[in-house]
This record gives sequence, structure tokens and C-alpha cells, in this order.
Amino acid sequence: MNRAKIQGIGYSVPDRIVTNSELEKYMDTSDEWIQSRSGIKERRWVSPGLGTSDLAIDASKKAIQMADIDPQTIDLIIVGSLTSDYFFPGVSAQVQDALGISPIGAFDVKAACSAFIYSLSIGDQFIRTEQYKTILVVGAEVQSTALDISDEGRNISVLFADGAGAAVLQATDSDKGILSTHLHSDGKYLKDLWCEAPGTSNNPRLTKEILDQGKHLPYMNGRQVFKNAVKRFPEAINEALDANKLSIEDIAQIIPHQANHRISEAVAKRMGVGMDKVFSNIKHYGNTTAASIPIAMCEARNKGLFSSDDIIILAAFGAGFTWASTAIRW
Repeated sequence: MNRAKIQGIGYSVPDRIVTNSELEKYMDTSDEWIQSRSGIKERRWVSPGLGTSDLAIDASKKAIQMADIDPQTIDLIIVGSLTSDYFFPGVSAQVQDALGISPIGAFDVKAACSAFIYSLSIGDQFIRTEQYKTILVVGAEVQSTALDISDEGRNISVLFADGAGAAVLQATDSDKGILSTHLHSDGKYLKDLWCEAPGTSNNPRLTKEILDQGKHLPYMNGRQVFKNAVKRFPEAINEALDANKLSIEDIAQIIPHQANHRISEAVAKRMGVGMDKVFSNIKHYGNTTAASIPIAMCEARNKGLFSSDDIIILAAFGAGFTWASTAIRW
């Protein structure tokens, strides 16, 4: 039976580096305060005029180049993103147009920090059922343009950042590729990590009152997110292990969503492994939401932390609450 093999990956981040020291100019914070709570030292924010689609397109071109394929062979494009350039349509249509691909299916997945794994899962199912042979999967976000850069918004604004990562999936009958995917959500926590407006629950969707109340800005109950994340990450990882009759010793790298370094440390402890086995690059990129896993996967591969025939596990947790995992034989 066919499964999806990751044939190429690539990532793109803005040139602009925003350090913790720079944020001290805008709000009551410090490098020590931010690093002790999140592990973040710097992050990438877009310059004016650069949008989510620009990062997504650049990452896609790099993934296509590594895969060494003609873009015209791509059958489907899936983009995980909360932050499309426009309220509608999504980023996927812009990626298809920019790559010069003849009309094909293209859609966005709005599953927050879990969106890349959700998108991989969808792509894998399409390939397993032989509907498509080559699928481009992207995770891309520009969060910086919707952050409250003030004392009031510092708990969120110091965390989030911009970037994109992409993967080319191709059908294979070998033992390599996506072994399994596991998706979950629990909507009762949706208001613990959300952005209320604009949306149809507000009528009109966007007013001066909504803006004055800050309903258009992201909100996070940090304590609740941390509590659930350190529980759900290990559950999702163990689910992937059990589904494939693997032990933690069989895994070359766990690559989690880069939400908070303290969460990654807690996950490593619960899994009984050292941080050398749980990849972390949040120090340099912050939380790039749907983009964090593909960016981390690219960097881990570039560092030689996994190679051909190694098994890696990707795991995510985010707004919704959603959480997910996938086991991949490279």
C-alpha cells in the first residue's frame, strides 16, 4: 500500500531579528524575564509589506528544489495557517498561483499550532487512497502584525513570531515515509487560547468598540495552556509509539511544536529522555505557530540529528485545544 514520503523540505523566516533587548524599549520586560519563562532570546518579525504568502511561497520553492521535482507534478496544495494575507481566500491559492502550477486543488487548514501535522495527515490519507501522488504541505504564519506591543500585551507579544516551512509528499511503496498520524481536539478550552474577532459571533464583525476592547488581539491563559500541553504532548508521542510498536529508544528525534522551552523540557522529563533527543530552536525563532514544526524539522535535519532510515516523531499542541503527532521513517 502507498504511503506518503517526505521528498523535500524547506523553510523561510524574515530577515528582521527582534531581540529581547529590543522589546525592552516597548514594554516593561527584560531579557532575563523572557528567557526564564519561555527560553526565547530572539525571534523573526516581518518588515512592512511582507505577508504570510511571501514566506509560504519561499519555503515551498526550497522544498520543491530539494525534492527535485517539476512544480507542475504537484497534485494538491495544503497550507496550515491562522494568518492568511486576507480574511479570505486562504494562502494556498496564492502559493498555487506564484508557483505557476496549473489549476489544482488548494485549501487551508485552520488548526493553529497543530495545523502542520493535521495537514500532513490529510496529505497522507489522499496518497494512501491513491487520489494524489504529489502533495505540497505548508505551515506559515505572520503573527507579529497582530500583537499588542505594550505592557498590557507582553505575556503574548514576547512569544509569537513569523515564519514558514514546507514539505513535498510523494507516494512510495517502500517502508519509508509517514507511518501514522494521530489527531485530537477538545473545544471546551477554546477560549483559553483564542482571538475573538473579527468573527460572525460579533455582529457587525468589526467595530470601534471591538477594537477598543482588544477583541481582535490574541488571548492566552498561559497557566491552562501549560498544564494541558505537558499532559497532551507525551500522550500524543506515546500514541505514535504504540501504533507502530516502537519504543522511545527507536526514535532519533522528537520534534515538538516550539511553544515554550519549559514545555519541551517537561515533555523530555515525562518521556524519560534528555533534551538532546527533543529538538528545540525556540531560542532563535520564538513560537511561529503552524510554521514551527517544519522549521524545526529542517534545522534538525541540517544539523544531522536524523538521516535516512531514522524514525522521528513530530508532536504539536495548540489552540482549540488541538494536539497531534506523527511518526515518520525518513
